[in-house]
Amino acid sequence: MTTVPAPSWIRDAICWQVYPLGFCGAPRVRTDLGGEGYGGADGENVVHRLRRLDGWLDHLVGLGANVLLLNPIFDSVSHGYDTLEHRRLDPRLGDEDDFDALITACHARGVRVVLDGVFNHVSDSHPVARQAIAAGPGTEDGARIRWSGTSPYGFEGNADLIEIDLADAVIQDRVVEIMGLWLDRGADGWRLDAMYAAGAEAWAPILERVRAAHPEAWILGEVIHGDYPAFAAASTADSITQYELWKAIWSGLRDHNLFELAHALGRHQEFLEAEGGAHPQTFVGNHDTTRIASQLTDGRDLAAAFALLALLPGIPTIYAGDEFGATGIKEERVGGDDAIRPWFPGSPEEVVAAAAAADSAPGGPHHLTLLKPDAAERILEVHRRLFSLRRRESWLATASVHVDEDSLENTWAQIVLTPGGGGGVDGSDGSGSGHGVDGVAGGAGDAGGAGDAPAPLTLVLNLGDEDRPAPGELLEVVSGADMLDGVGPAAPGMVPAHGIAVVR
Repeated sequence: MTTVPAPSWIRDAICWQVYPLGFCGAPRVRTDLGGEGYGGADGENVVHRLRRLDGWLDHLVGLGANVLLLNPIFDSVSHGYDTLEHRRLDPRLGDEDDFDALITACHARGVRVVLDGVFNHVSDSHPVARQAIAAGPGTEDGARIRWSGTSPYGFEGNADLIEIDLADAVIQDRVVEIMGLWLDRGADGWRLDAMYAAGAEAWAPILERVRAAHPEAWILGEVIHGDYPAFAAASTADSITQYELWKAIWSGLRDHNLFELAHALGRHQEFLEAEGGAHPQTFVGNHDTTRIASQLTDGRDLAAAFALLALLPGIPTIYAGDEFGATGIKEERVGGDDAIRPWFPGSPEEVVAAAAAADSAPGGPHHLTLLKPDAAERILEVHRRLFSLRRRESWLATASVHVDEDSLENTWAQIVLTPGGGGGVDGSDGSGSGHGVDGVAGGAGDAGGAGDAPAPLTLVLNLGDEDRPAPGELLEVVSGADMLDGVGPAAPGMVPAHGIAVVR
């Protein structure tokens, strides 16, 4: 199998993730599927809700992001992961013209668009599932899906989500066709949902064929447990979701146990150095997890979470709403994701008012809620400052990371970031320049003369109740108390209580 280098543009990728069905206010369940079979609908009921994203693209760029990562947008029954047809947009969001308009608007701003590929399972009403179930196991049509004895295999116990056999040659042809179809229409990459379920070996031949036609497509695989770099290497995915680090961030900060975080950062560095591990997706929340502002009981400690997201090596992803302090708790029940996939207003300027109004779309998503509405603008500004630093110090994407063990305490950590340790795109050391959202080359930071390596940075976390002296020259300081309550900045030269500092 030919090894294809990771696409060059992910070197500087910063993602803003949106769950479109919720964000755009689509009804939770389709109302136009009353016919006996798929295609026998009562009516298409196309509503052009995807256009709501137009009012947010400048906000994405203003955050410092340059990738729009979309959760499912394809024809489905309800939440988007119960697909009916991968070749067309969900009519609750719009049609092909809406998709083309979004691609055009994003690309005009230098923003890439990545789609959510839900290929591991489909709705039990999908034509492939219906034909396979009707034919039964041991038949040609039946071979397209997975079976548990004589019963179709439901993804994670959900009988309405039928697992597809991605090792089947006919299925592989269809997945390659679908992925290529949307890449040809202008998409720049794919997030592969539940990639872990089918396994790396099933995906490797599919991705080889996709990359042959689209070598610059970014492939991000959802993997929750196991050896992330080994999975990436075997499947040839460019990136894997870094759930280990996600868990350690919210858990370590919430429990004031930075030893847990330090251990996870050691693992993160091991991943960066391993074959397949150079470009992990980092995040502090997504469409499947409780919001970070609901995880941290002391909201001041959000400053540390945001700094870790912005500055650690990898491909950081902001889940839409977190930059305002959005809240939401995931519950293990039917509809338990509603609170973390809310309806957003038409523009960022309306967020606070929308949260106060507590309106929900008719038949649609939960309303947006905020940790502290009068802090939303300050939380947003912290994101802008930290991601601006990330873009100025573009080498952070492939930095090496280690924790100063001598100074480590439950509430104090000095995280040292050094250039060139994480491996770069195309096998470089990560010190070369890349391109930002507006096409301007990313700089190497305050490095001195041309060709000089940038000096390391130290991210200092202080979860304690007292300000402490900074161990170096301050480049950035965030007080969690000031961010949350507007109490004013910390004293000069200090790392604020429940805050962070970046020093050189």
